[in-house]
Amino acid sequence: MKNRPNILLFFTDDQRFDTIRELGNDQIHTPNLDALVRRGTAFTRAHIPGGTCGAVCMPSRAMLHSGRTLFHIDGLGQEIPPEHLTLGEHVRSAGYETFGTGKWHNGKKSYARSFSCGDEIFFGGMADHWNVPAYRFDPTGEYQATRPYIADPFHSNSVSYRQCDHIHAGTHSTDLFVDTSIRFLEQRDDSTPFFLYVSLMAPHDPRTMPHEFLDLYDPDTIKLPDNFMPEHPIDTGALRIRDEQLAAHPRDPAEIRRHIAEYYAMISHLDQAFGRLVDALEKTGELEQTLFVLAGDNGLALGQHGLMGKQNLYDHSVRVPLIFAGPGVPEGHRSEALVYLLDIFPTLCELAEIETPASVEGKSLKACFGADTFSPRSALYLAYGESIRGVTDGHHKLIEYACGATQLFDLKNDPRERENLADRDASSTLLRRMRQTLCTLAQEWEDASHATGQAFWRERRDLEKS
Repeated sequence: MKNRPNILLFFTDDQRFDTIRELGNDQIHTPNLDALVRRGTAFTRAHIPGGTCGAVCMPSRAMLHSGRTLFHIDGLGQEIPPEHLTLGEHVRSAGYETFGTGKWHNGKKSYARSFSCGDEIFFGGMADHWNVPAYRFDPTGEYQATRPYIADPFHSNSVSYRQCDHIHAGTHSTDLFVDTSIRFLEQRDDSTPFFLYVSLMAPHDPRTMPHEFLDLYDPDTIKLPDNFMPEHPIDTGALRIRDEQLAAHPRDPAEIRRHIAEYYAMISHLDQAFGRLVDALEKTGELEQTLFVLAGDNGLALGQHGLMGKQNLYDHSVRVPLIFAGPGVPEGHRSEALVYLLDIFPTLCELAEIETPASVEGKSLKACFGADTFSPRSALYLAYGESIRGVTDGHHKLIEYACGATQLFDLKNDPRERENLADRDASSTLLRRMRQTLCTLAQEWEDASHATGQAFWRERRDLEKS
């Protein structure tokens, strides 16, 4: 039993695909993630399918833990039903000790099924990084405790109650969750393999971090992205939601540089914390027996295309980091295969020689390790809410909006998605082909039978008739 690899899944919140120095961003400092890239395989075209609500991370995490596609999860992902086995639940049944810490956005019942132990558990989407309302592990799975939470320290009557059993003040969420993970590694019985799920709240806003990491970045020297815009030119259906209010309209270049500097500082902080986890595994003698997976739940615009959030289908929002390293994974390899985060579940099953559950719809990526051209899919289906649908084959991307707008990009020659080819006569054949692929995948994903899909396709049909 012990010859199976340990599994450490390090999951970040809002980390975009292009935020690791070793993978091409020379503005950011990520020495520990760089080392992971060098000793493993990086999937440079890893995506999420998008999301069915503004809180994109909730369906994204439901897909990660269930291995199911966007319209085959339960609702928006608020809960993972018992018939959808979770990754933690499945490896737990195979003899793994399963430990979870950090953010869990998919219901308390599914958390209880997934983990045999844990600590510092945050049920929700976001919170103050320095005052995390967290739970101790509850083996009953009830997690019903509440405690007073001072919402405004300057007004003594401003008290609310949070669903938690303690509020951990004074320690940043990243350090809180990593310190908890290190204690688990130091105290556990090593007679069985472990599955350790470390789910950060960083680099999600509110963007705060120990000052030493902010000092690494001078906003005045941060480069604005090539696709920076003061405003987005198309009605996405989400132009005035919470994320888009985090910076003034129109977007000010100096303000965007400050946001990017703070974002990078949070990532440098989590990079340092990840390095501490690696050091802890080396001290316990289990580093070489541990299979690492690092991924992010979605990306973030931060000024690109005039947007701030992730409620869109541009690469900055749907492409995420995905790195495997450890037993059975080639070192120093990069794959351009078209993959989703929901492929992590079956990949780990195959690497650990555990049968993949029938409820899982993702595809194992083991065949991609060491292969330069293999891809489990020829195209990826993308969706946001009731207002946007898209498809990419890695070379081109089509984005269709319920408002009637269409965008077509050549990703090989225009990776920042700046030049819309949809209205060019020379693109008519390509546009028809991409639209056919979009419709075919919508049927395969059963998007049109889902409430959000019905609304989108109805809007498109109405526009075509007018």
